[in-house]
Amino acid sequence: MPKEDEFLYGEFPKNFWWSVASSAYQVEGGWRDDGKGLSIWDQFSHTPLKISNGDNGDVACDSYHKIEEDVEMLKSLKVSSYRFSISWSRVLPDGTTRYVNEMGLNYYERLIDALLAANIIPQVTLYHWDLPQALQNVGGWENDTIVQRFKEYAELLFQRLGDKVKFWITVNEPYNVAYAGISIRPGRAPYVVAHNLIKAHAEAWHLYNDTYRAKQGGLISITINSDWAEPRNPHNQEDISAARRYLEFLLGWFAHPIFKTGDYNEVMKTRIRERSLAQGLSQSRLPEFTESEKQRIKGTYDYFGLNHYTTVLTYNLNYPAVTDRSWLNSGSFWLKVTPFGFRKLLRWIKEEYDNPPIYVTENGVSERGASDFNDTWRIHYYRSYINEALKAIVLDAVDLRGYTAWTLMDNFEWAVGFDEKFGFYHVNFTDPDLPRRPKASARYYTQIINCNGFPDAAAGPHPCLELESEGKRYSRNCAFLV
Repeated sequence: MPKEDEFLYGEFPKNFWWSVASSAYQVEGGWRDDGKGLSIWDQFSHTPLKISNGDNGDVACDSYHKIEEDVEMLKSLKVSSYRFSISWSRVLPDGTTRYVNEMGLNYYERLIDALLAANIIPQVTLYHWDLPQALQNVGGWENDTIVQRFKEYAELLFQRLGDKVKFWITVNEPYNVAYAGISIRPGRAPYVVAHNLIKAHAEAWHLYNDTYRAKQGGLISITINSDWAEPRNPHNQEDISAARRYLEFLLGWFAHPIFKTGDYNEVMKTRIRERSLAQGLSQSRLPEFTESEKQRIKGTYDYFGLNHYTTVLTYNLNYPAVTDRSWLNSGSFWLKVTPFGFRKLLRWIKEEYDNPPIYVTENGVSERGASDFNDTWRIHYYRSYINEALKAIVLDAVDLRGYTAWTLMDNFEWAVGFDEKFGFYHVNFTDPDLPRRPKASARYYTQIINCNGFPDAAAGPHPCLELESEGKRYSRNCAFLV
């Protein structure tokens, strides 16, 4: 076995953040109770997605009514932080500050208070794909007035929650927002959406930096999603170039302006300009930032937020991404179990963007069909991927400061509903009470957190391998650590 593929025993840094995440839509219970406005999630899921809970209109996991239960799950996992998303339309039903929904805002205040009481750090995402439908009706992210709307929304949350929240994410996965298919026209529109997302992020960052940072002392940045791209033939220069191009179009689209120059990368600018002119257009479909906008955007980060799941093989064709048929499958057609790509991507970010502090804000694996509570494939995924993260820190000197698993419990996944399940906890969606039940992977993740890594079994029993379960102490079988 190559040295780099060997399992690495060891610990993460002492102050490493262990986290788990959820989406804005997971809390959607209570939308009738508290005056929440419709969002594009509701429209996408046929207005709105309901579980048969009577008159409450509860949907997804109904964390709205289950704060205490969810916080107890987080305490059982022993996480140091919890990443959740604010629903823009719950706080501002029409997307503007003309009317603030105090009942909706109160939910988040109660959740944050409960987390802090449990000594769990809130990691709060401002935008997780749930645009108020009222804003979508006037063009959504294609209308540049949304930059100011987002800034006003962010300011309300900084004012009301900022004394207790010290970790903010402006936008989750802007690439997927640009290609979400929500009223997007063919051609130029995805680039327009991305252009406004970058400007909105920059305005929220400057607002926090200039007005709130000194008093509140938090961190704020953006979370970018990216696969790792491996050349299909590592000895073929065209495939190597295709891998670079893939990363520049996926991760670099947003990272290059924010973490480097304030402008799009040259790979994107050249490629899109050439193809636009070849199609008979008079200019590139990629918008241009003004010089003042470039200066405004450059450096608007406190850390690099990364969502990562899988790896692709690239080559020089119009659709240049494939997978290796020998890679393990998951419950999602696009998600192959490829832990080696995780370390490579972390190292690439370090080298490409001058070693920024990195927080992994999503990583996980899905299942389909009836739930198997002995989810050994998920344990294998986390063991392998988290070990690659440890290698990135120990062997590559990557400044990785936190890791977030996706997700706390099975929930509504964009585009696939409840068919794909990523949770540590199973949720019975046929039961009106939506009971949660831990899978084996929940205990395994707790074990990693308890040990802050992977103790070497050859050195003898380690105290961190003993966990509390249902009030009784037991020694967890160490097979997955060996």
